[in-house]
Amino acid sequence: MASAYLDDRSLLRIAGEDARVFLQGLVTCNMDKINLTQAGFGALLSPQGKILFDFLIVEDAEGFLLDTASAQAEALAKRLGMYRLRAQVTIAAQPELGVLAGWDGTPLPGLSYDDPRHTGHDAGLGRRAIVERSQAQGTASADDYHAHRIVCGVPEAGRDFPFGEIFPHDADMDLILGLDFKKGCYVGQEVVSRMEHRGTSRKRILPVLLRGPAPAPGTAIMAGELAIGTLGTSAANGHALALIRTDRAEDAISAGTALVAGAAIVELHPDHMAKG
Repeated sequence: MASAYLDDRSLLRIAGEDARVFLQGLVTCNMDKINLTQAGFGALLSPQGKILFDFLIVEDAEGFLLDTASAQAEALAKRLGMYRLRAQVTIAAQPELGVLAGWDGTPLPGLSYDDPRHTGHDAGLGRRAIVERSQAQGTASADDYHAHRIVCGVPEAGRDFPFGEIFPHDADMDLILGLDFKKGCYVGQEVVSRMEHRGTSRKRILPVLLRGPAPAPGTAIMAGELAIGTLGTSAANGHALALIRTDRAEDAISAGTALVAGAAIVELHPDHMAKG
């Protein structure tokens, strides 16, 4: 059992009588499925359908809490404020609150919930909790949590891909319950729906194994002279995530061409190629 304080996560509170409707018209997940016992995972997209911010959404007695990257929290609050218009909502940072992640059956204090980003991994990501930041203590490190996340195959914006540059399908949001295709309109929805129905996404974030020293995130993955992807985060056990052009990777594997990132050989699991 293990738990970790995620010191790079912050909370925003969205409250007021219009809070649910306000978020429903903006985010990729279905707010009607989020309640006091069920959290959600979603994103706020650009009108062109690219991920500007992603977050977990939790409901409590006072409204909704958005668990998001600390480096993006202020910009997310400003962006939400642009859409507020006459909606009866308030948007406020919650600097007194922090985020704990627990896995392998670890019980958590505070407002705890199952991480909604299910992947089919036997253990799953586990649970998360919102607690007073002054009391946020774990039994493991944030690096331990991210190693667990990587093995589970769950990407994180800002670590495995840059904000504002890729589409939700590229970041596997359709596979980890971050998209709802029946909820109706939200910002960027037309692009997302078109990619879903036409099957036009050719990139996926896939779990990979590195044979050799792990290069920095953002290192190009090469098949000979052809770039076929970009490395994301990696763990000490050689597991990593990578944004891959699946068609190019399939061609390279069929031709027997090794995939290389820096000085490391990159191995893809054949079963994961079906994600493309």
